[in-house]
Amino acid sequence: MWTTIQQIFPYAIMFTIPLLITALGGLFSERSGIVNIGLEGLMVVGSFVTAFVIVKLHGLYPDSPLNVWLGLAAGALAGLLFSLLHAFASINLSANQVISGTAINMIAGALTVFLARNMTGSGNIRIQNGLSPFDVKWLSKIPVIGDLFFTKTYLTTWIILAVVVLSAFILKKTAFGLRLRSCGEYPQAAEAAGVNVRKMRYIGVMISGAFAALGGGILIVTIAGEFTGNVAGLGFLALAALIFGQWRPLGVLAATLFFGFASTIANVSQVIPTLAVIPPIILKVFPYVVTLIALVVFSKSSQAPKAAGEVFDSGKR
Repeated sequence: MWTTIQQIFPYAIMFTIPLLITALGGLFSERSGIVNIGLEGLMVVGSFVTAFVIVKLHGLYPDSPLNVWLGLAAGALAGLLFSLLHAFASINLSANQVISGTAINMIAGALTVFLARNMTGSGNIRIQNGLSPFDVKWLSKIPVIGDLFFTKTYLTTWIILAVVVLSAFILKKTAFGLRLRSCGEYPQAAEAAGVNVRKMRYIGVMISGAFAALGGGILIVTIAGEFTGNVAGLGFLALAALIFGQWRPLGVLAATLFFGFASTIANVSQVIPTLAVIPPIILKVFPYVVTLIALVVFSKSSQAPKAAGEVFDSGKR
């Protein structure tokens, strides 16, 4: 049993990280008062731009270790810019945020596949070199913990975990975090206190776009290795994790870890004797069923921002 856990743990963490940063992006958007169900599309944009930039840089600088990091940075920037469509529609045009987010998903998928087909002829973009896993020196020798957390790990894992801790601090302990959260709870009161609600909501959506696109990029450089036009529904799974985590950074971390492990077990169940006896369909739907049950049980005590999804009418009391 211990050997099985050691085998699947690195893969579960690897699957969790893109899910975690995407859900964290959704948290910033919804804390500002803008529901963003376009996370799936933003991940697709990030994965496309990341793969494209890495391939182009590899042609110019085949041996440069910076190719991957420049690709991830370009992907995050593309997601930030693409999210402005959702921000403009939701904030300036007072559009229905669910419809706007759905449009983002549809546009992103169609546009990136169209561009990829014109570039490659197949619609797929395969990268030559992604990130390589490594063992953390000395720490990987620690009994039990070393085998689980510090072997076959990626630098992006530790960067994203640091971002989660920093995000929790910013949202809870800084003036920016207070302003952002107030815009998602009582925007009229925030405006009366001198907060530029529209600006804060733009910032929340742009952070959401950058983080979700970064999640798509990380998926390419650590797991997939190839852009195919979709991210296997991870954006929607990130939304579920956001709700399950009650719109709190550490809650989102716990939720995405759960989804990461559940999904990994489902994917490898048929090659693990102790799990092969369970029908794979049961393992695949398990995290979603648990989420639905949790939403029903905790619906009365939901910590969702009160003004999330509502149109903000400046000057209205």
